[in-house]
This record gives sequence, C-alpha cells and structure tokens, in this order.
Amino acid sequence: MDDERLMNRYDLIQMLDRYLDGYPSEADMVSPIVSLVEGHADCFLRTCRPGHITGSAWVVSADHRRAALVHHRKLGRWLQPGGHADGEGDIAKVARKEAEEETGLADLTLVGRGGLPAIFDVDIHQIPARFDAAGRMLDDAHDHHDLRFLFIASEASSRDAALQVSDESHGVGWFDEAAIRSLTGEQSVLRMLEKAAVWLG
Repeated sequence: MDDERLMNRYDLIQMLDRYLDGYPSEADMVSPIVSLVEGHADCFLRTCRPGHITGSAWVVSADHRRAALVHHRKLGRWLQPGGHADGEGDIAKVARKEAEEETGLADLTLVGRGGLPAIFDVDIHQIPARFDAAGRMLDDAHDHHDLRFLFIASEASSRDAALQVSDESHGVGWFDEAAIRSLTGEQSVLRMLEKAAVWLG
C-alpha cells in the first residue's frame, strides 16, 4: 500500500509538472500543491493537515454547450461535482467517481492531452471549521488542494432526464454559459467554463 501510494504521488507530481508547462502563470497555485504531495505521504487522506488532495470534475454535454453543476448542500452554491480522495491516489478516478455519484451520469469520457490523463484546473480553497449544536468542533479549518479533470458526457447522458440529485446536493442541472454566469460569480467555476471552451475548441 505504501509503495502504491508513493507511486501515485510520483505520478501526480508528473501530472502537475505537465499542467504547469501549459499554465506557467499558475505557478503560485501549483507550487503549494506539489509541496503538499512531496511532503505528506498521507496527502490523499482527509485527515492530512494543513490540507489534502481532492478531486473534481468539469462535465460537459456531448455537444460541448452545457456543463453539469450541483447545488452543494453544505455550501449552498452551484459548483462542479467533487470530493475527497479518501486514500485513492488516482485523482482522475476520484473525480470520475464523484461526478457519477453526484450527478447520476455514466459514460463519461476523460479528456486528456498528448495521449495522457491531464489535470484541467487546480484550486486551493479553505474549508471553514465545523461545529455541532453544542459548539464542539467537528472538523478544524483546512485547505482543499483541488485537482480538476475535464469529462465529456455521452449523448444519452447529456439529457436532463439522465441527471439524479444526490444526498450531498439540493439540485443538479445542465447549464449553458449564460446560465452559469447568472448562477455564480465563483471565479474558479468561471475559469473552468472558459478553459473548457479552449480545450474543446
């Protein structure tokens, strides 16, 4: 298990290096993620501090005109599907699993680059501490080092009827660019919207 986790960390650093080649202006965001992966053997576990690796999916419809977003139950915002790795070092696999569980979609195709799996976007954001009704801390504040991957849904999965709301969300839907911009001002969401247009031409 330790050898496998080490290999996964090495592979992830290679993917981050390739990502940085394509987005050198994002070095300030990528560098802390690389440091986390290099310095923490437990970086794929949610107990890792000061933060841990998470995986997200930007899922576009077969015609590339819409993206699937979920209305996050805890955060109360429209966001891309994603979540904790819980020890899984293949973060593209994590992103796919989260997308399938949070949207109900199947038949998702990962978009890579140069014949290799590719990170589509990165983001570091702080998760605030959580407390129970009595004021006891349930979870301390920490960072999510989120790695995002681009997926294309099949024709069948691109229909509204294919979407299913999960327990983690209030809603899920397909949204075109205008609708996304009206739903959210979240910079990382808008950044993925714009990157997808470039990646998919």
